[in-house]
Amino acid sequence: MRNKVIEQLKELAQSVLARTDFFLVDAEVKGGNETIIWIYIDAEDRGVNMDECAEVSNELSFVLDAHELINGKYRLNVSSPGLSRPLTDRRQYPKNKGRKARIKYKSDGEYHKLEGVLREIEEANIIVEKDDGSTQAIGFDQLVETKIIPSIN
Repeated sequence: MRNKVIEQLKELAQSVLARTDFFLVDAEVKGGNETIIWIYIDAEDRGVNMDECAEVSNELSFVLDAHELINGKYRLNVSSPGLSRPLTDRRQYPKNKGRKARIKYKSDGEYHKLEGVLREIEEANIIVEKDDGSTQAIGFDQLVETKIIPSIN
């Protein structure tokens, strides 16, 4: 049941975002006494600010109420994914080019981990520069998880 609600929620969020330059990264529904909905949005070539999140939240809240998707009270949170969340959409990679990342991928049936700088984002691969200066191509279809490592400048 929860998966069906999340899928419908994603569809409604995507319909709201279609009129913007944002795309849906993920949606979560958490429950307890009150349903809490998390919608994570991003843009291909820039960040997302709080005012923009508030605008999307207001519009999506109206759409959710009109479709009566959630029974009872709920709290809707719209946010950018932030650095703690993994990159889940190919469109997130180009703007993270040049940043250090922790990457988990699968090759020949085995899981591997790699840390390095995202040097190139190609159609089918990312090119990662390792600490020793060598590079490695990893296919998008091999990626399990990519997390950006925050840098302190």
